[in-house]
Amino acid sequence: MRVYNDYGPTEATVSCADFVLEPGDAPPPDIVPIGRPLAGHRLFVLDERLRPAPANVPGELYVSGVGVARGYLGRPGLTAERFVACPFGGPGERMYRTGDLARWRTDGNLEYLGRRDDQVKVRGFRVEPGEIETALLDRPEISQAAVVLRGERLIAYVAAPPERFDPDALRQALASRLPRYMVPAAFVRLDALPLAPGGKLDHRALPQPPAPADAPHGSRPPRDAWEGVLCEAFREVLGVAEVGADDDFFTLGGDSIGSIQLVGRVRGAGGRMTVRDVFEQRTPAALAARSRPGGPAAEVLGGRGTGPVAPTPISSWLAELGGAVDGYNQSMLLRVPAEADVAVVTGALQALLDHHDALRMRAEPEDGHWRMEIAEAGAVDAAAVLERVDAAGAGQEELDRLVRTHCAAARDRLAPRKGSVLRAVWFDRGPGEPGHLALVAHHLVVDGVSWRILTADLGSAWQALAEGREPRLDPVGTPLRIWAGQLAELAADPRRAERCAHWEEQSARSWETGRLDPALDDRSTEEAHSLTLPAAATRAVLGPVPAALGVGVTEVLLGAFAAAVRRWRPAEAADGVTVDLEGHGREEDVVPGADLSRTVGWFTAAHPVRVPAAGPDDDRTGALRALGAILDRAPDAGLGYGLLRYLNPRTRQRLASLPAPRFGFNYLGRFGGSGGDRNEADRTPDWSPVGSGLAGQPAGLPLAHEIEVTAVAAEGPEGPRLIATWSWAGRLHREREIRELAGLWFRELEELASAEPPPVGPPPLSDPAPLVDLSDAELDQLEAEWKAG
Repeated sequence: MRVYNDYGPTEATVSCADFVLEPGDAPPPDIVPIGRPLAGHRLFVLDERLRPAPANVPGELYVSGVGVARGYLGRPGLTAERFVACPFGGPGERMYRTGDLARWRTDGNLEYLGRRDDQVKVRGFRVEPGEIETALLDRPEISQAAVVLRGERLIAYVAAPPERFDPDALRQALASRLPRYMVPAAFVRLDALPLAPGGKLDHRALPQPPAPADAPHGSRPPRDAWEGVLCEAFREVLGVAEVGADDDFFTLGGDSIGSIQLVGRVRGAGGRMTVRDVFEQRTPAALAARSRPGGPAAEVLGGRGTGPVAPTPISSWLAELGGAVDGYNQSMLLRVPAEADVAVVTGALQALLDHHDALRMRAEPEDGHWRMEIAEAGAVDAAAVLERVDAAGAGQEELDRLVRTHCAAARDRLAPRKGSVLRAVWFDRGPGEPGHLALVAHHLVVDGVSWRILTADLGSAWQALAEGREPRLDPVGTPLRIWAGQLAELAADPRRAERCAHWEEQSARSWETGRLDPALDDRSTEEAHSLTLPAAATRAVLGPVPAALGVGVTEVLLGAFAAAVRRWRPAEAADGVTVDLEGHGREEDVVPGADLSRTVGWFTAAHPVRVPAAGPDDDRTGALRALGAILDRAPDAGLGYGLLRYLNPRTRQRLASLPAPRFGFNYLGRFGGSGGDRNEADRTPDWSPVGSGLAGQPAGLPLAHEIEVTAVAAEGPEGPRLIATWSWAGRLHREREIRELAGLWFRELEELASAEPPPVGPPPLSDPAPLVDLSDAELDQLEAEWKAG
């Protein structure tokens, strides 16, 4: 008799693989495999990054082919999570994510290993309890172990003699071999684990664990000086009054840009740390153990920073945009110490120009890219860059007028073809009065992270010169020129073309295509409107809400945005909303050895995202977690889109032909300072920002989207407040329409902030990324509100 062992989920039309035992065949000695794919089907065993797993290595099972369904009726969020682009198929082909674990055997058959549902989710990380149990059972005093999720805590139940049970020793032992998020929050000793009649663990008979300590932030002081350094770095980056050694960076409101700042501070103090370390370890104590000075230093990708620079994805985007790009800028207004004089300000500016290669760039458009070259240190004279404006005795209104007028003039003097990519204007208010320094830089050479580096270095250089010392700025890791060259090599890899399928799946649908006309829709016809979210709601959406959901801040903001669009235009958004999402683009994992924590330049990465849009009666948390899964699957954390869209000649036109999203979205992270209020400059530290976007943009610069949202969390007396600037094509939308959409977005965020924490249930099948996606700066788009002060 012939025996069939069939495999197939309902979503793949029941049967897609089978194993056949022919008459006379010996049965398998251990596990009966599920066999090989049936005709018309393909099965893939993939790792977390959708890479094929080698033989005998477990992974998640995906199914593609003729039997795969189109999705779940009326459930766009779940559809987006489970039916994903197939990177191994043709354009538009999708595959079903089964949630089953499997592995290929060496004889070519598939072996079923169980469900991923046995795993649990802890703070956005997928955890296999069995891995923790195995580590516990390696301890000689432990005879039985079970790890379960109680609420949001991992609890370890162990059978051990009372005299040998030491929770601290267990915690330290696990921390030495497992990531910190896998170390249980509590250990419960039992004489023996309770078992059900069938011999399995009786979960209902497990005793309740001890209640967690309800300690405020900063409750546990650092154990030693290096933990103290980490606590202080957390405090400075996050802008909080006190940080304890066990406080979580992301629960306190940290984001991906903040993690870059944190890495830069720790490296400046002599530590060894990466952005990935921040996301995995998360607390000062855990990061201190990983980053202590004196250990073997990781090799940093360095090289010569001067000479020709290969085109980058974002610079190629600008070349393709066209129009009046010479004046496309970002600007920052800083408080200058009252005792500053022209010689010291000029010297500090010269230190910046000599230290940061991008500020010496010469660039001109050529064949759809920018031809860029960086001159040697000393090639740009700070005295020629700096303009002094006499503002002594000027009132606030007059000072505002001077700033607007001279910043616009500085913008008009930018000439990247001639190597003029930075202009500085010092508004000198006379002896004893703090002044202002406006820096206007072409966007080709700066981004949001760059401004954080430049303002800190400017203050450091000024302090050294004021004390009669030579400025010694912290070294730069990987030069912009080296990074650009590495991206060019990655883009040329023919294997990357397979990833186009993901971006085609995420692209805008035909009914979402933008209606922009470059000849009509430019900065001269753009309109803008800004709103500020109250401090209480901002605190919730920056910390507790994403922490409770296991997603990042960007997912919360972007998911709420899509839900608002669905309320605004239900017929167009029921199946989701496609958004061009900007991120900081400093994805060091893409290039081994890269250290961009102190590199100045324009690194922004933008890519389309098909965002699940929760309706009024839908599960919001499910939609946000589905969005986290989508961002987690984005090749190279989103940077991969630009590599294929702009730098690979084989795929450039293929992706260029896709519909362009109507919406653009950019979360810039947290900024210190006064949030742009120049009237309160007397309470702002020297060399801190007091405004941005003051130079405006050239009128002839075409718009990239019909509607754009740029959000920043600006620190204030009551804590951070989310400032959102909406800009739109005035020809296509009226202000009342945008105000309605903006109000709906804030309503979504306030409802999330005020809601009860989501119930703990079965974890989603995919890993919501704690990264964010994270986002880079277009500070100029905040100009409408920040100008008004």
